Amino acid sequence: MKKLLPLLMAAAFAAGEAGATDLLGVYHDAVVYDAQFSAARASRDADLEKLPQGESRLLPTVGLSANTQKNDITTGLRMDPSMTPLAAIAGKQQSTAKYNSNGWSLNLSQPLFRWQNWMTYQQSELAVVQAEAQYKLAKQDLVLRVVKAYFDVLLSQESLITAQSQKTAIAEQLAAAKRNFEVGTTTITDTHEAQARFDLTTAQEIAAESDLQIKHHALRTLIGKDADTLKKLKEGVAISAPQPNDISKWVESAEKENLGVQIGQASLEIANREIEKQGAGHYPTLDLVASHGRSSSGLNPSLPALGGSDTTSTVIGLQLNIPIYAGGFVSSKEREAVALREKALADLENIRRNAALGARQSYLGVSSGLAQVKALEQALVSSQSALDSNKLGYEVGVRVNMDVLNAQQQFYSTRRDLAKARIDTLTAQLNLKAATGALTEADVVMVNSLLTD
Repeated sequence: MKKLLPLLMAAAFAAGEAGATDLLGVYHDAVVYDAQFSAARASRDADLEKLPQGESRLLPTVGLSANTQKNDITTGLRMDPSMTPLAAIAGKQQSTAKYNSNGWSLNLSQPLFRWQNWMTYQQSELAVVQAEAQYKLAKQDLVLRVVKAYFDVLLSQESLITAQSQKTAIAEQLAAAKRNFEVGTTTITDTHEAQARFDLTTAQEIAAESDLQIKHHALRTLIGKDADTLKKLKEGVAISAPQPNDISKWVESAEKENLGVQIGQASLEIANREIEKQGAGHYPTLDLVASHGRSSSGLNPSLPALGGSDTTSTVIGLQLNIPIYAGGFVSSKEREAVALREKALADLENIRRNAALGARQSYLGVSSGLAQVKALEQALVSSQSALDSNKLGYEVGVRVNMDVLNAQQQFYSTRRDLAKARIDTLTAQLNLKAATGALTEADVVMVNSLLTD
Protein backbone atom coordinates (compact mmCIF):
# COMPACT_ATOMS: atom_id res chain seq x y z
CA MET A 1 0.00 0.00 0.00
CA LYS A 2 2.88 2.36 0.80
CA LYS A 3 4.29 1.78 -2.68
CA LEU A 4 0.88 2.26 -4.30
CA LEU A 5 0.06 5.58 -2.63
CA PRO A 6 2.77 7.64 -4.41
CA LEU A 7 1.64 6.16 -7.71
CA LEU A 8 -1.98 7.13 -7.04
CA MET A 9 -0.93 10.65 -6.04
CA ALA A 10 1.17 11.01 -9.19
CA ALA A 11 -1.71 9.78 -11.33
CA ALA A 12 -4.10 12.24 -9.69
CA PHE A 13 -1.63 15.06 -10.24
CA ALA A 14 -1.18 14.08 -13.88
CA ALA A 15 -4.94 13.96 -14.35
CA GLY A 16 -5.23 17.47 -12.90
CA GLU A 17 -2.50 18.68 -15.21
CA ALA A 18 -4.16 17.03 -18.20
CA GLY A 19 -7.49 18.74 -17.57
CA ALA A 20 -8.52 21.53 -19.90
CA THR A 21 -7.93 25.12 -18.79
CA ASP A 22 -11.05 27.26 -18.49
CA LEU A 23 -11.61 30.98 -18.97
CA LEU A 24 -11.78 31.75 -15.25
CA GLY A 25 -8.43 30.09 -14.61
CA VAL A 26 -6.87 32.04 -17.46
CA TYR A 27 -8.29 35.26 -16.03
CA HIS A 28 -6.87 34.58 -12.57
CA ASP A 29 -3.47 33.86 -14.08
CA ALA A 30 -3.63 37.11 -16.05
CA VAL A 31 -4.48 39.10 -12.93
CA VAL A 32 -1.22 37.94 -11.40
CA TYR A 33 1.01 37.93 -14.47
CA ASP A 34 -0.14 40.61 -16.92
CA ALA A 35 2.34 43.50 -16.89
CA GLN A 36 -0.17 46.07 -18.13
CA PHE A 37 -2.57 45.32 -15.29
CA SER A 38 0.28 45.26 -12.76
CA ALA A 39 1.27 48.74 -13.92
CA ALA A 40 -2.33 49.93 -13.49
CA ARG A 41 -2.43 48.49 -9.96
CA ALA A 42 0.83 50.22 -9.01
CA SER A 43 -0.42 53.47 -10.52
CA ARG A 44 -3.61 53.22 -8.42
CA ASP A 45 -1.57 52.62 -5.26
CA ALA A 46 0.57 55.67 -6.05
CA ASP A 47 -2.46 57.88 -6.71
CA LEU A 48 -4.06 56.86 -3.41
CA GLU A 49 -1.20 58.65 -1.65
CA LYS A 50 -2.51 61.96 -2.96
CA LEU A 51 -5.14 61.97 -0.19
CA PRO A 52 -2.72 61.97 2.79
CA GLN A 53 -0.59 64.45 0.86
CA GLY A 54 -3.59 66.77 0.54
CA GLU A 55 -4.52 66.30 4.20
CA SER A 56 -1.01 67.28 5.23
CA ARG A 57 -1.64 70.80 3.91
CA LEU A 58 -4.33 71.26 6.61
CA LEU A 59 -2.39 69.80 9.51
CA PRO A 60 0.28 71.46 11.66
CA THR A 61 3.94 71.22 10.90
CA VAL A 62 6.38 70.71 13.74
CA GLY A 63 10.13 71.07 13.51
CA LEU A 64 13.00 70.77 15.92
CA SER A 65 16.24 72.61 15.37
CA ALA A 66 19.41 72.59 17.44
CA ASN A 67 22.82 74.21 17.25
CA THR A 68 26.13 74.21 18.97
CA GLN A 69 29.11 76.38 18.18
CA LYS A 70 32.58 77.05 19.42
CA ASN A 71 33.40 80.74 19.85
CA ASP A 72 36.96 82.06 19.54
CA ILE A 73 36.86 85.85 19.83
CA THR A 74 39.84 88.20 19.92
CA THR A 75 39.16 91.81 20.90
CA GLY A 76 41.65 94.71 20.61
CA LEU A 77 41.13 98.18 22.22
CA ARG A 78 42.62 101.33 20.66
CA MET A 79 43.27 104.41 22.86
CA ASP A 80 42.71 108.08 22.05
CA PRO A 81 45.30 109.31 19.49
CA SER A 82 45.67 112.63 21.39
CA MET A 83 47.46 110.76 24.17
CA THR A 84 51.25 110.78 24.28
CA PRO A 85 52.90 107.92 22.34
CA LEU A 86 54.12 106.27 25.50
CA ALA A 87 50.69 106.46 27.07
CA ALA A 88 49.07 105.19 23.83
CA ILE A 89 51.40 102.18 23.69
CA ALA A 90 50.79 101.46 27.30
CA GLY A 91 47.05 101.83 26.78
CA LYS A 92 46.75 99.27 24.00
CA GLN A 93 44.94 96.17 25.26
CA GLN A 94 43.90 92.89 23.60
CA SER A 95 41.67 90.15 24.98
CA THR A 96 40.83 86.63 23.78
CA ALA A 97 37.63 84.77 24.65
CA LYS A 98 37.02 81.05 23.94
CA TYR A 99 33.76 79.49 24.98
CA ASN A 100 30.90 77.30 23.69
CA SER A 101 27.26 78.28 22.98
CA ASN A 102 24.37 75.99 22.04
CA GLY A 103 20.62 75.94 21.85
CA TRP A 104 17.54 74.23 20.53
CA SER A 105 14.10 75.33 19.36
CA LEU A 106 10.80 73.52 18.79
CA ASN A 107 8.60 75.27 16.21
CA LEU A 108 4.96 74.70 15.29
CA SER A 109 2.86 76.22 12.53
CA GLN A 110 -0.86 75.50 12.09
CA PRO A 111 -2.66 76.94 9.03
CA LEU A 112 -5.87 78.68 10.07
CA PHE A 113 -6.86 80.15 6.72
CA ARG A 114 -5.13 79.00 3.55
CA TRP A 115 -7.72 78.57 0.80
CA GLN A 116 -5.19 77.07 -1.59
CA ASN A 117 -4.48 74.28 0.86
CA TRP A 118 -8.18 73.52 1.25
CA MET A 119 -8.62 73.32 -2.54
CA THR A 120 -5.58 71.05 -2.76
CA TYR A 121 -7.19 68.72 -0.22
CA GLN A 122 -10.44 68.59 -2.19
CA GLN A 123 -8.47 67.87 -5.36
CA SER A 124 -6.73 64.98 -3.60
CA GLU A 125 -10.12 63.47 -2.71
CA LEU A 126 -11.18 63.70 -6.34
CA ALA A 127 -7.85 62.25 -7.47
CA VAL A 128 -8.52 59.17 -5.34
CA VAL A 129 -11.97 58.77 -6.92
CA GLN A 130 -10.35 59.11 -10.32
CA ALA A 131 -7.65 56.57 -9.45
CA GLU A 132 -10.22 53.98 -8.35
CA ALA A 133 -12.19 54.49 -11.58
CA GLN A 134 -9.03 54.11 -13.65
CA TYR A 135 -8.20 50.90 -11.81
CA LYS A 136 -11.69 49.53 -12.47
CA LEU A 137 -11.25 50.49 -16.12
CA ALA A 138 -7.97 48.55 -16.19
CA LYS A 139 -9.80 45.54 -14.71
CA GLN A 140 -12.45 45.76 -17.41
CA ASP A 141 -9.77 46.05 -20.05
CA LEU A 142 -8.06 42.95 -18.65
CA VAL A 143 -11.32 40.97 -18.82
CA LEU A 144 -11.85 41.98 -22.44
CA ARG A 145 -8.24 41.22 -23.39
CA VAL A 146 -8.36 37.83 -21.69
CA VAL A 147 -11.67 36.93 -23.32
CA LYS A 148 -10.38 38.00 -26.73
CA ALA A 149 -7.13 36.04 -26.40
CA TYR A 150 -9.00 32.96 -25.12
CA PHE A 151 -11.65 33.02 -27.83
CA ASP A 152 -9.05 33.79 -30.50
CA VAL A 153 -7.44 30.48 -29.63
CA LEU A 154 -10.81 28.70 -29.79
CA LEU A 155 -11.63 30.24 -33.16
CA SER A 156 -8.20 29.35 -34.49
CA GLN A 157 -8.68 25.81 -33.24
CA GLU A 158 -12.06 25.69 -34.97
CA SER A 159 -10.49 26.89 -38.22
CA LEU A 160 -7.84 24.19 -37.95
CA ILE A 161 -10.45 21.52 -37.19
CA THR A 162 -12.50 22.74 -40.15
CA ALA A 163 -9.49 22.55 -42.46
CA GLN A 164 -8.53 19.10 -41.19
CA SER A 165 -12.08 17.75 -41.40
CA GLN A 166 -12.48 19.20 -44.86
CA LYS A 167 -9.15 17.73 -45.91
CA THR A 168 -10.19 14.28 -44.65
CA ALA A 169 -13.54 14.46 -46.45
CA ILE A 170 -11.92 15.66 -49.66
CA ALA A 171 -9.32 12.91 -49.40
CA GLU A 172 -12.13 10.36 -49.27
CA GLN A 173 -13.79 12.03 -52.24
CA LEU A 174 -10.47 12.05 -54.11
CA ALA A 175 -10.00 8.33 -53.48
CA ALA A 176 -13.55 7.65 -54.67
CA ALA A 177 -12.98 9.72 -57.83
CA LYS A 178 -9.81 7.75 -58.62
CA ARG A 179 -11.60 4.43 -58.14
CA ASN A 180 -14.50 5.51 -60.31
CA PHE A 181 -12.10 6.70 -63.01
CA GLU A 182 -10.27 3.39 -62.95
CA VAL A 183 -13.52 1.49 -63.51
CA GLY A 184 -14.60 4.00 -66.13
CA THR A 185 -17.70 5.42 -64.41
CA THR A 186 -16.30 8.99 -64.24
CA THR A 187 -13.88 11.16 -66.15
CA ILE A 188 -10.43 12.31 -65.10
CA THR A 189 -11.97 15.75 -64.47
CA ASP A 190 -13.48 14.57 -61.17
CA THR A 191 -10.07 13.43 -60.00
CA HIS A 192 -8.44 16.72 -60.96
CA GLU A 193 -11.17 18.74 -59.21
CA ALA A 194 -10.83 16.71 -56.03
CA GLN A 195 -7.03 16.94 -56.17
CA ALA A 196 -7.13 20.72 -56.60
CA ARG A 197 -9.54 21.09 -53.68
CA PHE A 198 -7.35 18.76 -51.57
CA ASP A 199 -4.23 20.83 -52.29
CA LEU A 200 -6.07 24.05 -51.44
CA THR A 201 -7.32 22.62 -48.15
CA THR A 202 -3.79 21.45 -47.30
CA ALA A 203 -2.56 25.02 -47.69
CA GLN A 204 -5.42 26.25 -45.51
CA GLU A 205 -4.51 23.67 -42.87
CA ILE A 206 -0.90 24.90 -42.78
CA ALA A 207 -2.07 28.51 -42.42
CA ALA A 208 -4.49 27.50 -39.65
CA GLU A 209 -1.73 25.69 -37.74
CA SER A 210 0.50 28.77 -37.93
CA ASP A 211 -2.32 31.06 -36.82
CA LEU A 212 -3.08 28.77 -33.87
CA GLN A 213 0.53 29.00 -32.68
CA ILE A 214 0.38 32.79 -32.90
CA LYS A 215 -2.84 32.89 -30.88
CA HIS A 216 -1.34 30.59 -28.24
CA HIS A 217 1.68 32.87 -27.93
CA ALA A 218 -0.62 35.87 -27.50
CA LEU A 219 -2.43 34.08 -24.67
CA ARG A 220 0.89 33.12 -23.10
CA THR A 221 1.86 36.79 -23.05
CA LEU A 222 -1.14 37.41 -20.79
CA ILE A 223 -0.79 34.49 -18.37
CA GLY A 224 2.91 33.63 -18.49
CA LYS A 225 2.49 29.94 -19.30
CA ASP A 226 1.24 27.60 -22.00
CA ALA A 227 -2.41 26.62 -22.12
CA ASP A 228 -2.54 24.09 -24.91
CA THR A 229 -5.90 22.58 -23.98
CA LEU A 230 -8.74 25.04 -23.47
CA LYS A 231 -12.36 24.39 -22.70
CA LYS A 232 -14.65 25.27 -25.60
CA LEU A 233 -18.20 26.47 -25.93
CA LYS A 234 -20.86 23.86 -25.34
CA GLU A 235 -22.63 22.58 -28.42
CA GLY A 236 -25.88 24.44 -29.00
CA VAL A 237 -25.17 26.86 -26.15
CA ALA A 238 -28.01 29.32 -25.61
CA ILE A 239 -27.07 33.01 -25.42
CA SER A 240 -29.57 35.30 -23.73
CA ALA A 241 -30.62 38.73 -24.95
CA PRO A 242 -29.45 41.87 -23.11
CA GLN A 243 -31.44 42.76 -20.03
CA PRO A 244 -33.09 45.21 -20.18
CA ASN A 245 -33.80 44.58 -23.85
CA ASP A 246 -33.98 48.33 -24.58
CA ILE A 247 -31.16 50.14 -26.33
CA SER A 248 -32.12 53.57 -24.97
CA LYS A 249 -31.69 52.39 -21.37
CA TRP A 250 -28.26 50.99 -22.12
CA VAL A 251 -27.24 54.25 -23.79
CA GLU A 252 -28.54 56.28 -20.87
CA SER A 253 -26.64 54.09 -18.43
CA ALA A 254 -23.45 54.41 -20.47
CA GLU A 255 -23.68 58.21 -20.48
CA LYS A 256 -23.76 58.19 -16.67
CA GLU A 257 -21.99 55.06 -15.44
CA ASN A 258 -19.27 54.52 -18.02
CA LEU A 259 -15.91 54.48 -16.22
CA GLY A 260 -14.41 56.84 -18.75
CA VAL A 261 -17.23 59.27 -18.00
CA GLN A 262 -16.56 58.96 -14.27
CA ILE A 263 -12.88 59.70 -14.84
CA GLY A 264 -13.80 62.71 -17.00
CA GLN A 265 -16.21 64.03 -14.36
CA ALA A 266 -13.49 63.78 -11.72
CA SER A 267 -11.10 65.63 -14.04
CA LEU A 268 -13.66 68.39 -14.52
CA GLU A 269 -14.16 68.78 -10.76
CA ILE A 270 -10.41 68.88 -10.24
CA ALA A 271 -10.20 71.63 -12.89
CA ASN A 272 -12.95 73.58 -11.08
CA ARG A 273 -11.01 73.37 -7.82
CA GLU A 274 -7.87 74.47 -9.65
CA ILE A 275 -9.56 77.73 -10.64
CA GLU A 276 -10.38 78.46 -6.99
CA LYS A 277 -6.92 77.34 -5.94
CA GLN A 278 -5.15 79.72 -8.30
CA GLY A 279 -7.56 82.55 -7.48
CA ALA A 280 -6.68 82.09 -3.82
CA GLY A 281 -3.28 83.52 -4.63
CA HIS A 282 -4.92 86.92 -4.02
CA TYR A 283 -6.25 85.89 -0.60
CA PRO A 284 -4.52 86.57 2.73
CA THR A 285 -3.22 83.69 4.81
CA LEU A 286 -3.38 83.29 8.56
CA ASP A 287 -1.30 80.84 10.59
CA LEU A 288 -0.96 80.01 14.24
CA VAL A 289 2.73 79.91 15.10
CA ALA A 290 4.41 78.79 18.29
CA SER A 291 7.95 78.05 19.39
CA HIS A 292 9.73 76.95 22.51
CA GLY A 293 13.47 76.88 22.87
CA ARG A 294 16.54 77.22 25.02
CA SER A 295 19.98 78.69 24.43
CA SER A 296 23.04 78.60 26.61
CA SER A 297 26.48 80.12 26.50
CA GLY A 298 29.64 79.09 28.32
CA LEU A 299 31.80 81.32 30.56
CA ASN A 300 33.38 84.25 28.70
CA PRO A 301 36.94 84.60 30.10
CA SER A 302 37.07 88.26 29.17
CA LEU A 303 34.00 88.94 31.30
CA PRO A 304 34.26 86.42 34.12
CA ALA A 305 32.05 88.46 36.35
CA LEU A 306 29.09 87.83 34.07
CA GLY A 307 29.53 84.06 34.06
CA GLY A 308 27.63 81.86 31.48
CA SER A 309 24.04 82.33 30.38
CA ASP A 310 20.96 80.13 29.95
CA THR A 311 17.85 81.46 28.20
CA THR A 312 14.47 79.72 27.80
CA SER A 313 11.78 81.25 25.60
CA THR A 314 8.21 80.37 24.60
CA VAL A 315 6.43 82.28 21.85
CA ILE A 316 2.88 81.86 20.52
CA GLY A 317 1.02 84.10 18.13
CA LEU A 318 -0.74 84.67 14.80
CA GLN A 319 0.99 85.36 11.51
CA LEU A 320 -0.91 87.22 8.78
CA ASN A 321 0.35 87.50 5.23
CA ILE A 322 -1.42 89.73 2.68
CA PRO A 323 -0.25 89.40 -0.95
CA ILE A 324 -0.28 92.70 -2.84
CA TYR A 325 1.39 92.23 -6.20
CA ALA A 326 3.24 89.27 -7.79
CA GLY A 327 3.95 90.65 -11.24
CA GLY A 328 0.69 89.28 -12.73
CA PHE A 329 1.68 85.66 -12.07
CA VAL A 330 -1.43 84.83 -10.01
CA SER A 331 -3.83 86.30 -12.58
CA SER A 332 -2.09 84.41 -15.39
CA LYS A 333 -2.32 81.10 -13.52
CA GLU A 334 -6.02 81.76 -12.90
CA ARG A 335 -6.65 82.35 -16.63
CA GLU A 336 -4.72 79.17 -17.42
CA ALA A 337 -6.90 77.21 -14.99
CA VAL A 338 -10.07 78.56 -16.62
CA ALA A 339 -8.85 77.44 -20.06
CA LEU A 340 -7.96 73.99 -18.74
CA ARG A 341 -11.40 73.72 -17.20
CA GLU A 342 -12.96 74.32 -20.63
CA LYS A 343 -10.74 71.59 -22.03
CA ALA A 344 -11.85 69.17 -19.30
CA LEU A 345 -15.48 69.99 -20.06
CA ALA A 346 -14.99 69.31 -23.78
CA ASP A 347 -13.11 66.09 -23.02
CA LEU A 348 -15.94 64.90 -20.79
CA GLU A 349 -18.53 65.56 -23.48
CA ASN A 350 -16.43 63.65 -26.02
CA ILE A 351 -16.08 60.70 -23.63
CA ARG A 352 -19.81 60.70 -22.96
CA ARG A 353 -20.64 60.65 -26.66
CA ASN A 354 -18.18 57.84 -27.34
CA ALA A 355 -19.63 55.86 -24.42
CA ALA A 356 -23.12 56.23 -25.87
CA LEU A 357 -21.85 55.19 -29.29
CA GLY A 358 -20.07 52.17 -27.83
CA ALA A 359 -23.23 51.09 -26.00
CA ARG A 360 -25.27 51.36 -29.20
CA GLN A 361 -22.74 49.41 -31.23
CA SER A 362 -22.42 46.68 -28.62
CA TYR A 363 -26.20 46.38 -28.16
CA LEU A 364 -26.74 46.09 -31.90
CA GLY A 365 -23.85 43.63 -32.04
CA VAL A 366 -25.61 41.41 -29.50
CA SER A 367 -28.99 41.72 -31.25
CA SER A 368 -27.64 41.01 -34.72
CA GLY A 369 -25.38 38.29 -33.31
CA LEU A 370 -28.31 36.45 -31.77
CA ALA A 371 -30.19 36.60 -35.07
CA GLN A 372 -27.09 35.43 -36.94
CA VAL A 373 -26.58 32.52 -34.56
CA LYS A 374 -30.17 31.43 -35.05
CA ALA A 375 -29.87 31.66 -38.83
CA LEU A 376 -26.56 29.77 -38.91
CA GLU A 377 -27.93 27.03 -36.68
CA GLN A 378 -30.64 26.44 -39.23
CA ALA A 379 -28.13 26.79 -42.07
CA LEU A 380 -25.94 24.12 -40.49
CA VAL A 381 -28.85 21.68 -40.43
CA SER A 382 -29.60 22.49 -44.06
CA SER A 383 -25.93 22.16 -45.04
CA GLN A 384 -25.73 18.75 -43.40
CA SER A 385 -28.83 17.62 -45.32
CA ALA A 386 -27.44 19.02 -48.56
CA LEU A 387 -24.13 17.22 -48.02
CA ASP A 388 -25.82 13.91 -47.31
CA SER A 389 -28.03 14.31 -50.37
CA ASN A 390 -25.11 15.17 -52.66
CA LYS A 391 -23.08 12.22 -51.41
CA LEU A 392 -25.98 9.89 -52.10
CA GLY A 393 -26.62 11.51 -55.47
CA TYR A 394 -22.95 11.08 -56.43
CA GLU A 395 -23.08 7.40 -55.52
CA VAL A 396 -26.10 6.80 -57.75
CA GLY A 397 -24.77 9.03 -60.51
CA VAL A 398 -27.15 11.98 -60.40
CA ARG A 399 -24.55 14.36 -58.85
CA VAL A 400 -21.01 15.13 -59.98
CA ASN A 401 -17.93 15.29 -57.83
CA MET A 402 -17.92 19.10 -57.74
CA ASP A 403 -21.39 19.08 -56.18
CA VAL A 404 -20.15 16.98 -53.28
CA LEU A 405 -17.03 19.10 -52.84
CA ASN A 406 -19.08 22.33 -52.75
CA ALA A 407 -21.53 20.81 -50.28
CA GLN A 408 -18.65 19.75 -48.03
CA GLN A 409 -17.10 23.21 -48.12
CA GLN A 410 -20.45 24.84 -47.34
CA PHE A 411 -21.06 22.54 -44.38
CA TYR A 412 -17.67 23.08 -42.74
CA SER A 413 -17.68 26.81 -43.45
CA THR A 414 -21.13 27.11 -41.88
CA ARG A 415 -20.00 25.22 -38.79
CA ARG A 416 -16.99 27.54 -38.43
CA ASP A 417 -19.14 30.65 -39.00
CA LEU A 418 -21.59 29.48 -36.34
CA ALA A 419 -18.81 29.11 -33.77
CA LYS A 420 -17.52 32.58 -34.65
CA ALA A 421 -21.02 34.11 -34.43
CA ARG A 422 -21.53 32.68 -30.94
CA ILE A 423 -18.18 33.98 -29.73
CA ASP A 424 -18.74 37.40 -31.33
CA THR A 425 -22.14 37.65 -29.64
CA LEU A 426 -20.71 36.79 -26.23
CA THR A 427 -17.92 39.32 -26.75
CA ALA A 428 -20.47 41.98 -27.72
CA GLN A 429 -22.35 41.26 -24.49
CA LEU A 430 -19.21 41.86 -22.45
CA ASN A 431 -18.45 45.04 -24.40
CA LEU A 432 -22.00 46.23 -23.68
CA LYS A 433 -21.52 45.76 -19.95
CA ALA A 434 -18.13 47.46 -20.16
CA ALA A 435 -19.74 50.45 -21.88
CA THR A 436 -21.91 50.91 -18.78
CA GLY A 437 -19.08 50.30 -16.31
CA ALA A 438 -20.68 47.09 -15.06
CA LEU A 439 -18.22 44.46 -16.35
CA THR A 440 -16.75 42.43 -13.46
CA GLU A 441 -15.27 39.04 -12.71
CA ALA A 442 -18.83 37.75 -12.26
CA ASP A 443 -19.27 38.08 -16.02
CA VAL A 444 -16.17 35.96 -16.55
CA VAL A 445 -17.76 33.33 -14.30
CA MET A 446 -20.96 33.53 -16.38
CA VAL A 447 -19.13 32.99 -19.67
CA ASN A 448 -17.03 30.27 -18.07
CA SER A 449 -20.22 28.35 -17.23
CA LEU A 450 -20.90 28.07 -20.97
CA LEU A 451 -17.67 26.12 -21.56
CA THR A 452 -17.06 22.41 -21.53
CA ASP A 453 -14.13 20.01 -22.05
